[in-house]
Amino acid sequence: MQYRMPNINKVLISGHLTRDPEVRYTPAGQIVCRFGIASTRRFKPKDTDEWQERTAFITVNAWGVLAERISKTLKKGDAVYIEGELESRSWETPEGQKRSVIEIRAFKLQNLTRAEAVSLEGEEVTTDTKEETEEELPF
Repeated sequence: MQYRMPNINKVLISGHLTRDPEVRYTPAGQIVCRFGIASTRRFKPKDTDEWQERTAFITVNAWGVLAERISKTLKKGDAVYIEGELESRSWETPEGQKRSVIEIRAFKLQNLTRAEAVSLEGEEVTTDTKEETEEELPF
């Protein structure tokens, strides 16, 4: 019997928006919202008593209803908590160079900056729709 490793792709991350959300539409008319977050991790190496920080800068994409809500409520500097999955994209530059990137596809987002701390969720995405929209990403 062959053991199959389960495929789990889940991201939980918090950080601050590095830029205002950017809204675009696919050729099929589906809304997509893109923004960047900075997530900083504090740690103390074993060989020193000083705390250090490392910041990861990550691009986040949201689709549909979640994209609409994000575009109306978030701005640069806002603190957010995001649930989603990792997504990779590849393309070729006009010069013929191959490029690829790994980004977060957000399914749920909570604004931690506002006093009311609004929680935003998107609609469920079927596999067929997801694959179709990945190819149409207008960025």
